[in-house]
Amino acid sequence: MLTLPAPLKLNLFLHVTGRRADGYHTLETLFQLLDHGDLLQFDPVGPGLTLTCKEASLLTEDNLVLRAARLLQPHARRPAQCRIHLDKRVPAGSGLGGGSSDAATTLLGLNALWDCGLDIPSLCSLGLQLGADVPVFVNGQTALAFGVGEILENQQLPEHWYLVLTPSCSISTREIFQHPELTRNGGSTTMRAFPFWGSRNDCEAVAFQRFPQVAQAKNWLARQVAASADVPDTPWVQGRMTGTGASVFASFTRRESAEAVLARLAADRRHFDPGCRGFVARAVNRSPLQDALAAQRGT
Repeated sequence: MLTLPAPLKLNLFLHVTGRRADGYHTLETLFQLLDHGDLLQFDPVGPGLTLTCKEASLLTEDNLVLRAARLLQPHARRPAQCRIHLDKRVPAGSGLGGGSSDAATTLLGLNALWDCGLDIPSLCSLGLQLGADVPVFVNGQTALAFGVGEILENQQLPEHWYLVLTPSCSISTREIFQHPELTRNGGSTTMRAFPFWGSRNDCEAVAFQRFPQVAQAKNWLARQVAASADVPDTPWVQGRMTGTGASVFASFTRRESAEAVLARLAADRRHFDPGCRGFVARAVNRSPLQDALAAQRGT
């Protein structure tokens, strides 16, 4: 039995820089990994591949975990069978990369269990077939990303604490990118070094129009940050939406400060979104998945 984390990510900014002939959008984004996410258990017994999860809606043949496992099966040098259990802790459509991270953890976990022998670039190539966010989780480093998100430049950022709020809505990436009012030629305004002044999320305007509860959560969080004395010198990310999803975030120097703001949510959310939920997580430059795999190898 092998238990591995599937950590979340934040898009600290997201610039839509163009659209390719095949319909995919070119991006410039900064992926910040977090020490919080789903858990997956792998039991390499047969027959075949099975997936269990308490959320019955996720138990479909199209689940990214099963798709990732099937992609890896031709490379297996041991019996390509496994019982996989997904402990889902991240809501779908939140912009936190939960499904993509689950797929990446599956690729890395089964690569070890099945003795596939594939290196990280090869696993990233497989992951890109599943989704543009999968490679960053396979790579396991906080990174700048270009192209459709697959061209990665590792970064070392301050490991602040983040408060993440997720309103009670699920946003489809496809819906945002197909929206006629999406800015598709925002262009690059950043340098390849921290801090990334002038950055933004080009998907916010469309998301706020379609899902006003996201804008309300962002505005509430921005007010809390403005009143806090423990905010790091990174105002360019305070109260921003992550990716194309519903979640918004802000950073704090100390965990206690982030948790204090989260505690106020219970009293205030009834005024803008009773279903809004939140959590506090630490930013990490190296994925907890990499550490878990190294411990499994004994290195």
